[in-house]
Amino acid sequence: MRYAQGGGLTDERRFFREKLRMEAAERFVRGDENTVIAHDLRVRVRSVQRWRRAWSQSGSRALASKGPVAHGWPDQTWTLSRIKTLIGRRFHKSYTVQGAAALLKRHGWSCQVPARRAIERDENVVAGWVKETWPQVEGPWRRSTPGSSSRTRQASR
Repeated sequence: MRYAQGGGLTDERRFFREKLRMEAAERFVRGDENTVIAHDLRVRVRSVQRWRRAWSQSGSRALASKGPVAHGWPDQTWTLSRIKTLIGRRFHKSYTVQGAAALLKRHGWSCQVPARRAIERDENVVAGWVKETWPQVEGPWRRSTPGSSSRTRQASR
């Protein structure tokens, strides 16, 4: 599937997600619980918690769509390299790509990779291959022999 501007979300999908966040903002005003909002909007509670925190600090404008294009990149794909660069620009801190990944993970973000499957994919054929062909390719498991483990000692005296 191709995305607008070479990656990320299409404009339609971005609009849909922003609409969800704005609906959540209306529910924040009414005093609804995070779990109820998450269930009704079919999103994770953690997302609603993030939205509520942003909304309480900056109002509904904090929930408006943002993306890499707004920061000068040609498409809507957030990569670790781009996040690292953005951290450097905004906070004058230097991170490695691995450091940026650890920072994101520590704050509850996770890597999201779209599942790309061939249109012609036949699940029954794949299951048959895994069951019949793969064991032959993989070969027999390595059998342990006395002395093959670091825990086992041979009496060689």
